[in-house]
Amino acid sequence: MRDGLMTKFDEATQAIRVDETTYDVCLDPGYAIGGPLNGGYLMAVILRAAVDASPFEHPVSTTAQFLKSPVAGPARVKVEQLKSGRTAAFARATLIQDGVAQIESMITTATLNDVEPVYTDAAPALMPAPAECVKLPDPKPESGMTLNAQMDLLFDPPTIGWLKGEPTGRPESRAYFRMAEPQDPDPYVLALAVDALPPVVFSAGARGWAPTVDLTWHLRALPAPGWLTLVGDGRLISDGWFDERVEVWDSAGRLVAHSCQLARVGRG
Repeated sequence: MRDGLMTKFDEATQAIRVDETTYDVCLDPGYAIGGPLNGGYLMAVILRAAVDASPFEHPVSTTAQFLKSPVAGPARVKVEQLKSGRTAAFARATLIQDGVAQIESMITTATLNDVEPVYTDAAPALMPAPAECVKLPDPKPESGMTLNAQMDLLFDPPTIGWLKGEPTGRPESRAYFRMAEPQDPDPYVLALAVDALPPVVFSAGARGWAPTVDLTWHLRALPAPGWLTLVGDGRLISDGWFDERVEVWDSAGRLVAHSCQLARVGRG
């Protein structure tokens, strides 16, 4: 939210309460990746409902299983409260479209405070300055890649060498990230950010849509305003499967989120 006003992203992820367990949502076509909707965007929609139904303010842990690929249009989120304690609450949230479960998720909510960490890793010294990074070419209108217009990504050049047929041979992707419309990052923007990079297998030589099967991410701190830095890699590509890990660092050099997903290698 910007200056008390809703941004386009706020509106696109809005969840309207129907009753104690049900929220109406409208999935926005502006977050498509060639047809399917981006998984991070879909998690942000689900988290709006889960946090509204929780006594706590922040989604600190989310595991989502992508059963199907929802399409743009009306849908519902059903939230089942599992347990609520003094410091955390646990819930199951299901995205439903046309009566069919599309995404099942387990969400832990809590309220994070702005405190100095007892221990933290140093920010990775992998990224060149933004002026030395590059954007992906604008997709063709007929490609259905509408997600690109919603965010700014500046890539470490070697990690998009696959565009010119020069992949590094390692599963990796690194970029600076922010929303295209001015908006300070918040937990819902971070849900999008952890799934915003091109699949890391592209840099290992694979191509094609790489559907996410399971994605878990953790919110570790509330991000400072400014660019986020996304650092993605993978550990194993085998038998048509790959894993992808992403760390998100804010402009103050703090680790604010990290994720791990299991996905299928694209077919073309």
